[in-house]
Amino acid sequence: MTIRILPAIGDPDAARAVTSLLNQLPDAEPAPAVADGTALLDALAGAAAQPAVDTGPGPAVEALPEVVLVHERIGPTPALELIREIALRFPAVGVVLITTDAGPALFSAAMDAGARGIVGLPLGYDELAARVQAAAQWAAGVRVHLGGNPEARPGPAGRLVTVTGAKGGVGTTVAAVQLALAARAAGRSVALVDLDLQSGDVASYLDVQFRRSVVDLAGIQDLSVRVLQDAVHDHHTGLALLLAPEEGERGEEVDDRAARQILGALRSRYEVVVVDCGSQMQSANAAAVELADIALLVTTPDVVAVRAAKRQVRLWDRLQIRKAEDTTTVVNRLTRSTEIQPPVVAKATGTRTARAHVPAAYKELQPCVDAGRMQDLDARSTVKQALWALAGELELVESPAARQGRGSHRARPSLTGRKRKALTPGAASGSGTGPGTASGAASGSVPGSGAGRFGVRRGPATAAGGPGPFDPAGPYEEG
Repeated sequence: MTIRILPAIGDPDAARAVTSLLNQLPDAEPAPAVADGTALLDALAGAAAQPAVDTGPGPAVEALPEVVLVHERIGPTPALELIREIALRFPAVGVVLITTDAGPALFSAAMDAGARGIVGLPLGYDELAARVQAAAQWAAGVRVHLGGNPEARPGPAGRLVTVTGAKGGVGTTVAAVQLALAARAAGRSVALVDLDLQSGDVASYLDVQFRRSVVDLAGIQDLSVRVLQDAVHDHHTGLALLLAPEEGERGEEVDDRAARQILGALRSRYEVVVVDCGSQMQSANAAAVELADIALLVTTPDVVAVRAAKRQVRLWDRLQIRKAEDTTTVVNRLTRSTEIQPPVVAKATGTRTARAHVPAAYKELQPCVDAGRMQDLDARSTVKQALWALAGELELVESPAARQGRGSHRARPSLTGRKRKALTPGAASGSGTGPGTASGAASGSVPGSGAGRFGVRRGPATAAGGPGPFDPAGPYEEG
């Protein structure tokens, strides 16, 4: 979300210093500073007078800035009086006071006047970023209730996907990594979080040496942008990695409050946040499953794993973490000869099973697993094709605009496993039938994806559930 900021600072030198800091904030769009309170009120009144885009009830708030910064020495009206008038006339604007006295008395008076925060002088980047983002989120929430832009939802905007294993060794980390890579290849900004705090392996699967981990964020009350950036590892694939600690005993430092705060901060900066929750439920990953937009439960088609999946679902239900009907089960290592097929898993667990099933083909994975380079998994791998098809089914690689143009995947008839028609030469040469390589992914050829989030569709791609070397609707033997 772009944050429009209007500074009201009379001193030209102070205005330049504030504007310089504002230009460093992510997603910030600072306007030229106004010199006094009268000019500030006139600017806000002019913005509010512009015609609203929607025709619903409520004031026109779309053209107003989300945040107004008021310097304590602004004139001719005293700063607190000016803040009170802004709060009364423009309630959808978050006001932040810049002052040299950030004591409790002034803080209380500013809150009573209607300010959303105080920033002390001399200005610091972290404090300014935190106050501006908090005021902007509050303003977005108010605008929804006042009838402003319905798309401007308050709080986190990113999609949170959790991947939990029914038990250890069912392929949870492989699934989480490949889903994150698929979303990143589709042009989304993606964070991959390892909340398997005692035995997380995301760093090993992606060959990462790191110093900072999620534990370093656990004791911080106010997660600023810079603090978050220091803890996140920027992987060469484009993924932002927040990893589990090397010392497993330190995982106890991350409680549910810290997990909620960390995931909220990540969702405000990334379009997709994929969390590897492991198979052991602790307070941190339980909070992640509760907050998730999509909760995946990975199991294998054997009695022990299915029983473990059933126990996990019942545990979530007893602790009121998540209902079974809100959980999607992914069946991994499926073969045609397996007695336990996905419908049996769905009936046993009470969950919905994903249409994309992952075949048993460990030989394809072994070289990349041993080398710790899961990102180099061959595009022809049936495992990769299945997991990237799952990403398409979960709509991690397709924009809402593209789905409206072509129809949702739920509207498409499901495959029945009948004999597939042969591809025409034109179709075979014009589109990839599986997940592309790095260069192919950059050009938009991602399975299950349509138009990119920020651009038109550049080329055809095999949709999730469409014809290709791997049919996610039916079981497959190991190749």
